[in-house]
Amino acid sequence: MGEFTVNKEKILAALSTVQEPDLKKDLVSLNMIQDIEVGVNQVKFTVVLTTPACPLKELIRKSCVEAIHRDVSPDIEVTIHMHAQVTTGRSGGALIPGVKNVIAVASGKGGVGKSTVTSNLAMALHRSGAKVGIIDADISGPSIPVMFGAEELKPTIAQINGKNMINPIRQYGIKLISIGFMTPPDSAIVWRGPMASQAIRQFFGDTDWGELDYLLIDLPPGTSDIHLTLVQTVPVTGAVIVTTPQKVALADAVKGLAMFRQPQINVPILGVVENMAYFTPEELPDNKYYIFGKEGGKQLAEKYDAPFLGQIPLVQSIREAGDEGKPAVMDEDSIAGRAFRETARELARQIAIRNATLEKTREVEIQV
Repeated sequence: MGEFTVNKEKILAALSTVQEPDLKKDLVSLNMIQDIEVGVNQVKFTVVLTTPACPLKELIRKSCVEAIHRDVSPDIEVTIHMHAQVTTGRSGGALIPGVKNVIAVASGKGGVGKSTVTSNLAMALHRSGAKVGIIDADISGPSIPVMFGAEELKPTIAQINGKNMINPIRQYGIKLISIGFMTPPDSAIVWRGPMASQAIRQFFGDTDWGELDYLLIDLPPGTSDIHLTLVQTVPVTGAVIVTTPQKVALADAVKGLAMFRQPQINVPILGVVENMAYFTPEELPDNKYYIFGKEGGKQLAEKYDAPFLGQIPLVQSIREAGDEGKPAVMDEDSIAGRAFRETARELARQIAIRNATLEKTREVEIQV
C-alpha cells in the first residue's frame, strides 16, 4: 500500500468496535483510549485499564491490533502502552479521601483462614502494581501482625495539619494497622463493643493512609457491631466472604453474606473465596483430596448469585509462610502462590465491574 500518514479519527473508529470484555462497552466510550500519536504507517496509544491486576490485558491488546489492521490497514505498526487507573466504588468519604476502594473481608465463623486470605490477596494486588493497605479489625484474634512478621513493630505518630495522625506500619510495600499493634502481645484485652468501635473509627479517621487503590478490612468472624461500625464510618466498595467447603462453615457464611445484603446496609458482594478447598501433599502436587467436602464455596456462590473468586488449596506451605511472617503468595511458583494470584486477579476484576455497573456506596445510616 506504500507509505501514508495514519488518520487519528479512523483509528478511534476502529477501536470503538473493541469491547471491554467485562464491561460490555467499547473502549472509546469507556474513555480507555488515551494519548493517540499517529505517524507514517504507525500509531501509538495508551489503554487505561481499570486495575493493574487485569487478567484480560493481552486479550484487549490483541483485539485492538486486529481492529486497526482490519478497519484501517494491515500495514500499520501498532504500539500499545497499558496503564492502570483503578476505579472507585465509594462516594468520597471525608475520613479517607485518598482511598479508592474499601474491601470488607468477612466470614461466618472463625478458623476458615480469613486473615490468611486477606494477607495474600493484599500482597498479590500489591505485586500487580496496586497501592494496598490492610486494617486488622479482628478484635478476637488480630493475626495480621504475625502474618507480616511485624508483631514487634509499633506505629508512630506524626503531626499533620496540626492533628496527631497514626503512621501505618509498612511491610513488604503494604500499609498495615492492627488492633494487635495497640496491645502487648502476651496480654489479653477484653474489648467492650463501644471501645472496639472507637478503635475502628480511629483506624480510619486518625491514620495517614494517603493514596490507596485498595484498603482491605480483616473483620472478626460472624456479624457484630464491628461490622456495623465499618459500614457506618466509611463507604464500603464491597465485601468478600471467606468460607471452607464444610457444611457448618457454609451455613455461617450465608449469614455473613445476608448481613451485607440487608436493604439498610446494601454493600455489594464482590465474591466468595473457598479456602482449604482441597488438600495437596507437597510430594504429590497434582493430587487433590477433598477432605472438607467438594466445591461447597462454589455452590454457595452460585446459589446466592454471587461471583466465585477462587479456590485456595490446603497446603503446608501456606501455614508455614504465615508463621514465618511472609505471605505464601510471595513464593510465586508455588501452588498456593498461583491460587492466590488468580483469586486476587478475579477480585480486582469484580471490583472494576462493580464500579462500572453499580452506584457508588455511601456510609450507612442505621438507627440502633
